[in-house]
Amino acid sequence: MTPESLAVRPSSWRCGGFTLIELLVVVAMIALASAVVSLALRDPSDTLLEKEGARLAALFESARAEARASGLAVHWLPRPITTDRPEAGMASADFTFVGLPASAGLPRRWLTEGVTASVIGAPDVVLGPEPLIGAQRITLRLDDSRLTLSTDGLGPFVVSSDELASGPR
Repeated sequence: MTPESLAVRPSSWRCGGFTLIELLVVVAMIALASAVVSLALRDPSDTLLEKEGARLAALFESARAEARASGLAVHWLPRPITTDRPEAGMASADFTFVGLPASAGLPRRWLTEGVTASVIGAPDVVLGPEPLIGAQRITLRLDDSRLTLSTDGLGPFVVSSDELASGPR
């Protein structure tokens, strides 16, 4: 080996690895990405409860329109009506629309198992036949999640987004 080849050789010995700064930058980017993803994930019971709330609000508006059109007094009970007649078909119901004919075809079951409902300050929800029905609130629960539907009596039923919360209630 000549001294000239030794002088040239150390510069060609450089390894192709990463520096500590490069590794720290990559680790920081992975930590930031995982933090964003974990914050973006939602509790599945909140999502299911929001779907149930939107569906129930639509059912209420449909029953309310039917009550006004037919002139029938319609109530919603957050439980099935017990009956001695098996042909009534209420054994598999989770909730009941009272006063509507069977031809209305409104569902009587929750989409998600385990959803419960309670009317705040009343035994049932009054849906008509009058155009002005009075302010009403309904609380839906699934696991530790809670959601409230409400109306001022003139407008439609809406999900009160400030009431959507997780935690024991």
